[in-house]
Amino acid sequence: MGLDAFRAAMQSRSAHHAGCHVLAVADMTRPSTEKRLFIIDLGSRKLLLRTWVAHGRNSGDLLCTAVSNTSGSLQTSKGLYQVGRKILSPKHGDALLLQGLDDGVNSAAESREIIMHAADYVGADFIAKHGRLGRSFGCPAVAPEVMPKLIDLLQGQLLYVFAK
Repeated sequence: MGLDAFRAAMQSRSAHHAGCHVLAVADMTRPSTEKRLFIIDLGSRKLLLRTWVAHGRNSGDLLCTAVSNTSGSLQTSKGLYQVGRKILSPKHGDALLLQGLDDGVNSAAESREIIMHAADYVGADFIAKHGRLGRSFGCPAVAPEVMPKLIDLLQGQLLYVFAK
């Protein structure tokens, strides 16, 4: 993760007076072939997990080059999210609700049904076949084998999506 991404995440956390002991940072300035989702225990200052995360279909191919807060855009929204409770998505199985905390930037996350979910287009096999991860409808999607761990680590915590 770039230092700019971490700094921006910590500044946003502070500006929102949002307490958490675990912070997830998705550095969407990195290509989707890199493990660009970082789960950090702020108390112990330890990296708990680093994994792949997909960006929105209309946000770019290898790189996330466009973001939006608009319904139907199929783009990633940047900014700080409160990670909510585990839900059962009819399409994706176990998932986490996301509430966008930045007005006009990611505040439509709930109405857009932006959730953290598992997807078979996230992982080494997909990258080997296509040269990039697959893309979501704007959700930060992760590999199916990683989702149970993220549910344990992130409920009630924060996710920061760093993008240009």
